[in-house]
Amino acid sequence: MKKMVLSAVVACAMTVSALAAVPAMAEDVIKIGLFEPLTGENGGGGTQEAQGAQYANEVRPTVTIDGTEYKVELDTVDNKSDKTEGVTAAQKLVSDGVVAVIGSYGSGVSIAAGPTFAEAKIPAIGASCTNPQVTSGCEYYFRVCFLDPFQGSVMAQYAFDEGYKKVATIEQLGDDYSAGLSNFFKKQFTALGGEIVTSQTFQTNQSDFKAILTEVKASGAEAIFAPSSIATAPLIIKQARELGIDAAIMAGDTWYNTTIIDNAGAENCEGMVVSTFFDEADESSQVVIDFVKGYKEWLNADSSRIEKNGGNDAVVGNVALCYDAYNVICDALEAAGTTDGEALKAAIAAVSTEGVTGQITFDEIGDANKDSAYIDVVKDGKFSFLKQVSVEE
Repeated sequence: MKKMVLSAVVACAMTVSALAAVPAMAEDVIKIGLFEPLTGENGGGGTQEAQGAQYANEVRPTVTIDGTEYKVELDTVDNKSDKTEGVTAAQKLVSDGVVAVIGSYGSGVSIAAGPTFAEAKIPAIGASCTNPQVTSGCEYYFRVCFLDPFQGSVMAQYAFDEGYKKVATIEQLGDDYSAGLSNFFKKQFTALGGEIVTSQTFQTNQSDFKAILTEVKASGAEAIFAPSSIATAPLIIKQARELGIDAAIMAGDTWYNTTIIDNAGAENCEGMVVSTFFDEADESSQVVIDFVKGYKEWLNADSSRIEKNGGNDAVVGNVALCYDAYNVICDALEAAGTTDGEALKAAIAAVSTEGVTGQITFDEIGDANKDSAYIDVVKDGKFSFLKQVSVEE
């Protein structure tokens, strides 16, 4: 990973009082909070994401601050895929004395926990939480992924370019990620001249989608855009095909996960298109090649890791993003020379580093300056790179 470049402003922020906080840390240990859904609807994705941080911690177990080496310890909490539980989990991290936080998989819990981290002046970096409200409403929240407005526009442009003029959307009520991404897709698709022929919604933990899928079938939709969780994806796909719906199925980054193909069936998923932050088959960067090789070796060294990854050694995008988030925090700690929250926040804001998901810098809101996404299609039971799309397109 390339050395981070920081502005002179950050260096000036290293006051004597801030530096004094470093030697006070017990037993030369620094805690980074891992704020993820390990259970609940998003438990599968959250568990995978947590493993990205765990691997990063094994690769880089220490940081050097003001000449002293400190062991980095991950303090993991389960936000249970729930906004209320998320606030409780965030409060625990604050009381545990973490200096920074990684997470969460799921925008809703990240938005809910933001005020808790901000009040404690603890910087948080989201790996894959893509809703704009995560950072816009919290000055202490950053993220290393692209946002839903971009992702929604990319998928809408793809659908229109493929010749689909009538699209149905399916979204989860009360889920910030699902509703947000669906709305951005609809806005862009209609602006291009396409028609949203029906927009269906479902409840959290719903398992029977046949009623709304019957409406989709009757609408004459040529394609379906259904951003949702890993848990609901196979159910939607299987039930759509059981009803004889042959429309193209599209979704966002959460569906770039081989467990969906395994659970829905390769035949049912054939031709499914998703946007994603990362493609393990990308060989254009040595950083990516080395990361994929190392992570697969780490997964295969322990069968429980394979199980938590969905039963295989595929490298999904949120894992790579979480790996990057961990390293951004470590780089910022070393550059700031302190664990003081305000100084660390300033150091993160000034980051410029090459991650496995691309070059990472942040804008004034705390969003990563990323302008491209991968689009993958399921072919012969596997995700296959289709194209890379940038903002300029």
